[in-house]
Amino acid sequence: MKALDFLWVLGGVLLNAAAQLLLKAGARSSGEIVLSAGAPALWRTALGLAQHPGILGGLACYVVSVVVWIIALSRVDVSIAYPMLSIGYVVNAALAWWLFGEAVNAQRWLGIGVIIIGVLLVANSGNRS
Repeated sequence: MKALDFLWVLGGVLLNAAAQLLLKAGARSSGEIVLSAGAPALWRTALGLAQHPGILGGLACYVVSVVVWIIALSRVDVSIAYPMLSIGYVVNAALAWWLFGEAVNAQRWLGIGVIIIGVLLVANSGNRS
């Protein structure tokens, strides 16, 4: 995969990861959403979330990531680009651990290592035809 093509793919992946983290920040502001709370409470929660900067920022990142992803797909085979989305799992796990204090145990880190190896294998597979 050419460096510029990889940067388009990586840009889409990182924007998607940023969207997840921003949505998580917004969701944390409301606490756990209880669906059995009744329609008025759910409506108030939805309105509050719709105005939260994290939610708005996350949705904006999603919109931009779709545009970047379409550009990436115009340049890279989907069989190579789509597995690269796994980089987002790595980024999100590390940043959720750092920013939100989420627990990432040894087994999760091992799984993340396996993902990284898989991404490297897929990325390099485009070089051999």
